[in-house]
Amino acid sequence: MALVKAGVVVLDCAEPEKLAQFYKELLDAEETDANANRVELRSGDGFRLALRRDVNATAPSWPRPENSLQAHLEFVVDDVDATERRIVGLGGRPMEATDSTGPLDERGYADPAGHSFTLRRGAPTSPKQG
Repeated sequence: MALVKAGVVVLDCAEPEKLAQFYKELLDAEETDANANRVELRSGDGFRLALRRDVNATAPSWPRPENSLQAHLEFVVDDVDATERRIVGLGGRPMEATDSTGPLDERGYADPAGHSFTLRRGAPTSPKQG
């Protein structure tokens, strides 16, 4: 019998209600619980994400090393370009300035509070290096 029943990814941020709106739209998720300091969401496929209030939260500086990547989310999508347009429309931003000629398998972004996440097309083909 498993000791852990379910996992929840929790992101600290100054304004969980605002950040929840971004992820509700991006993930087509529903709010399953909320109080003054936390909002929890669940997507249709069961992915659970919580946004927790921390008035002193600072976003990771990835890819800069001073307050580098602490953790990030990874989302699998069919159409990276269409999803990118949606992310930018919701207030997120691309994190990597790369030559985007041709299809990319993976792209990095930040949500409106600065948390990094990756979009990737299909299954990863090789382990991440570095």
